[in-house]
Amino acid sequence: MAMAQAWFPLEEHFLPRKLSKENLDRFIPNRSAMDFDYAHYALTEGRKPKDEVTSASRKAYMNQLAETMNQNRTRILAFRNKPKALLSSNHSDSPHQQPKSVKPRRYIPQTSEKILDAPGIVDDFYLNLLDWGSSNVLAIALGNSVYLRDASSGSTSKLMTVDEEMGPVTSINWTEDGRNLAVGLDNSEVQIWDSDSNSLLRTLRGGHQSRVGSLAWNNHILTTGGMDGKIINNDVRIRSSIVGSYLGHTDVVCGLKWSESGQQLASGGNDHVVHIWDRFLASSNSTRQWLHRFEEHTAATKALAWCPFQASLLATGGGVGDRTIKFWNTHTGACLNSIETGSQVCSLLWSKSERELLSSHGFTQNQLTLWKYPSMLKMAELTGHTSRVLFMAQSPDGCTVASAAGDETLRLWNVFGVPPKTTKKAALKSTLQLFSHVNHIR
Repeated sequence: MAMAQAWFPLEEHFLPRKLSKENLDRFIPNRSAMDFDYAHYALTEGRKPKDEVTSASRKAYMNQLAETMNQNRTRILAFRNKPKALLSSNHSDSPHQQPKSVKPRRYIPQTSEKILDAPGIVDDFYLNLLDWGSSNVLAIALGNSVYLRDASSGSTSKLMTVDEEMGPVTSINWTEDGRNLAVGLDNSEVQIWDSDSNSLLRTLRGGHQSRVGSLAWNNHILTTGGMDGKIINNDVRIRSSIVGSYLGHTDVVCGLKWSESGQQLASGGNDHVVHIWDRFLASSNSTRQWLHRFEEHTAATKALAWCPFQASLLATGGGVGDRTIKFWNTHTGACLNSIETGSQVCSLLWSKSERELLSSHGFTQNQLTLWKYPSMLKMAELTGHTSRVLFMAQSPDGCTVASAAGDETLRLWNVFGVPPKTTKKAALKSTLQLFSHVNHIR
């Protein structure tokens, strides 16, 4: 009888309509939402007549128990689980757990830190006239001369000047230790200079038939790219320096970049082609055995940048007839993404501490654009140059970028934030050791 008294009121509560043949609704309880301890209490002890409690202490205990068991409860059976308590967004689940901190958005200055004059810089998309060495010295070619700016002290000096029949200077590139500078010339020669003593160490001849517009060091190998479409590997330790060549471009080789590991070389040309070469495939017989040949760009491809946080990722930029930045997996040869920028892509640089890419552009805005990778959302556009921004170089700490344009100015931008908190790499073996026998080689 006690069970009947407990059940029927609940049945009447949940089933307001009388069951009939036309209405076959019935109550199906959700057992996962039931409190069986309370149900047992309510059906047994909670419904016993008061006269069964024989002592005052027993009565007080039962009253306290009933109060505890009945607290905020009205039903034995339930349709659904109780909703979870909503937590404030400012509190964590555990009182001892601190809320996750949100990384503040980095401030990116919209104006350049410094503006320097660069009179006589050659306004030519196919050349490479700016490089920042690991010893924190910025080199820039102006006409027939190369100037050095020590970024630590701010002092400027002239490294070299060539005769009119040899110049202008068409490319420059620092060795990995930042002490020696390779200088490509319009007459097809390449000179190697010691920046400490301002002395000429060696001249490389015979590799090209016309101007050398691109250079790339890989330890003791200096790779040169010419207007003749040739790519030459020179071992500067030996008298006959040419040790191999890569043949594949049919027009000016305007971009050369070795990967961080030194195992793969990316080359870009005015034939709209990007090649990926293996270091060990070049031989004295010359090779056409490229690893990959990318033909998706529709204009000259000078801008090349290997990703510092993903070894097989290469970014490439196309000229005025293309205007795209493309991303490649150099292991598989797949094009991962292509972004329309709206203007000529002259140069590309990766951040050393963030997943960001900086591009420099020509007409119409002549701007630098900072992209978030891989979303490729624009983080900032840096303007100030009044002509196409042909060249960019990055400081050794990765924070500052130098840009040079046809407007004959050199600008310094604090675009990549503060230096990363990482241990400095051990200094590489001095390239001067590679020239220990340079006197008798000459």
